[in-house]
Amino acid sequence: MSGRFDLIVVGAGPCGIAVGTAAAEAGLSCVLFDKGCIASSIVGYPYYMTFFSTAVMLEVGGVPFTIPNSKPTRREALAYYRKVVEHRQLHVRQYEEVVAIEGVEGDFTVKTRRPDGGEEVWAAAAVVVATGGFQEPNWLGVPGEELEKVRHYYHEPHPFYDQDVLVVGAGNSAVEAALEMFRNGVRVSMVHFAETIDRGVKPWVVPDITNRLERGEITVYWRHRVARITPRAVVLRSEGDGSEREIPNDFVLAMTGWRSDHSHLAELGVSIDPETGIPAHDPATMETEVPGLYIAGVIAAGHNANKIFIENGREHGGLIVADRRVRTPATTAEGRA
Repeated sequence: MSGRFDLIVVGAGPCGIAVGTAAAEAGLSCVLFDKGCIASSIVGYPYYMTFFSTAVMLEVGGVPFTIPNSKPTRREALAYYRKVVEHRQLHVRQYEEVVAIEGVEGDFTVKTRRPDGGEEVWAAAAVVVATGGFQEPNWLGVPGEELEKVRHYYHEPHPFYDQDVLVVGAGNSAVEAALEMFRNGVRVSMVHFAETIDRGVKPWVVPDITNRLERGEITVYWRHRVARITPRAVVLRSEGDGSEREIPNDFVLAMTGWRSDHSHLAELGVSIDPETGIPAHDPATMETEVPGLYIAGVIAAGHNANKIFIENGREHGGLIVADRRVRTPATTAEGRA
């Protein structure tokens, strides 16, 4: 056994870090594991992204998020969450994936695997799954989606200069990607199954995308879906009459969202609502129907990623730790490897 803790957290994103800081404040021994780096989901965001939330709403662990502007950039957020880990002296094991969770409350075992193939087994009184909502993309499920030109993420516009790019979707990610590419010499078109952009698009972005669409600077196909993708084109199908049209294409950016990985929860017997994708849990404590097993952050939102984000997901750490303090006061050692 490599170490024993009061709490093991699977995931070292902002909400996982919030659990870790709450545990540290309460005197509970805790370790965080992540198959990637600290805040790896933010690493995957567009390089020049600015958060919708203000810096103060993204703070965790009582560590001030001090920046010149009210809304932080991706780069500032990454620096901040690393600073929280350092300041609170959290035990985070990066690039160590949790591959199995077994046991019962008070006696969980967690098996992890490093990139070199080495495995270790850890023990904990309770486990928190905080793996976020960016584990697997929402696939289009159409022929040709496996082509290399199809991407489910967007970082920057430069690789797409002077190319025909179709953006699938009309949410924040899709709209902002389309606008940035348009301004960097990309021939951009959009396709969406509805008749307008999503209601959740940032208010200050709406006039910009509306003007681009009305002027035809960005072509949009409302009430259409992607039917199939070929190396040099995309076939779109009308939601109305089922008719199809083919448009030239070099790249497809499927900004259709991502989903959580429920495999660890399901293997331990946690029920997942088939419609909402929400794991069965008590919102007051974040404990699932399996005693001692908790969830934190976006994974608790199911398919609706706009329901829980850093602003409210950061509160889960306090709820979880308060429940653990009532039921199992800290008795274990540091558990350092």
